[in-house]
Amino acid sequence: MGLIFPFVFVGILGTSLQENIGKDLQYNFLTFVFIGVLGQTLFQSTASGIISLIEDRENDFAQELFVAPISRFTLLIGKILGETGVAYSQTVGVIIMGLFLGLRFAPSELILILIGGIICSLAGGSFGLMVLANLQSQRSANQLFPFLIFPQFFLAGVFNPIKHLPPILFVLSRIAPMTYAVDFIRGLYYLGKPEAEEVVLHSPLLNLSVLAGMSAIFLVIGTYLFIKNEKEK
Repeated sequence: MGLIFPFVFVGILGTSLQENIGKDLQYNFLTFVFIGVLGQTLFQSTASGIISLIEDRENDFAQELFVAPISRFTLLIGKILGETGVAYSQTVGVIIMGLFLGLRFAPSELILILIGGIICSLAGGSFGLMVLANLQSQRSANQLFPFLIFPQFFLAGVFNPIKHLPPILFVLSRIAPMTYAVDFIRGLYYLGKPEAEEVVLHSPLLNLSVLAGMSAIFLVIGTYLFIKNEKEK
């Protein structure tokens, strides 16, 4: 199921746009979409995986975990790291799909993307934790989460350029966490390439700093709210 959206975005949307408008651009549009989908997959998959914490809460399993003789902060970090592993399994599938579509990457490019993807996943997991910390049921989470995630596909430029936007969309784009995850992965892939000027918003270092700062803030807030709600049960 995790490969359905990447297949639609890359295999159908990316390929059709490349055939229709890609020839007028100074870069390969299919590659642009593919790299964006990689960043989106890492961020979204980890964020969505945190929903399982709601199930743990409903079954009182979270309270059983919190009696363990280790920091609750550490337990939640472990949950995010576990969901990062799940996100990487989906990413491997997306990369294989890209190879079938004729995309080719140097080993150094893939290594950079996979290493940088850890930051994207941690940012997605901490974002998911903060959003879901106050929710008491999976039904609420499943209703709210798509509303927060799907608009970011467009605001973050997963499969559409966002260097130039109307003022309102520009502001929304720049405060969407996924924007920096997607741009970070693109920045690593296009590092040193002439196309970078056309497709990358910020330097990888700036994106890394923003992602690290957001992750820390989201993680602290999310952990506090989740533990607070568990104590009040």
